[in-house]
Amino acid sequence: MAADADGAKERRSIARELKRGSLELIILHLLSPGEAYGYEIVSKLIAETDGALELSDGTLYPVLYRLERGEFVAVRWETPERGVPRKYYRLTEKGREQLERLKYEWTTFANAMRSLLDQDRSAK
Repeated sequence: MAADADGAKERRSIARELKRGSLELIILHLLSPGEAYGYEIVSKLIAETDGALELSDGTLYPVLYRLERGEFVAVRWETPERGVPRKYYRLTEKGREQLERLKYEWTTFANAMRSLLDQDRSAK
């Protein structure tokens, strides 16, 4: 039974690390159609992955701040007549270039993994 628990923990760890390693790609991709504020980004991610991927505020905002510092996203504040001010994020040209680089890297990695895992490793 403990081995099953360890296996489940290991799978969660792999999924967590894969998500962590692809957060910039995920966020840049979600911003590619146009600007969005934090809650919209999280909602889009959940909707577009049928809930398989989720982000907490504690995970999202540090990545957005890093993308802003890197000049991959630009921000603007909007204060509605009612409600709280919202910070909107949008891709810059540099961000679009970074998105294309990251997509290429991800696709190359995913294709290599698919090729590796599709090989028949059974003893002959």
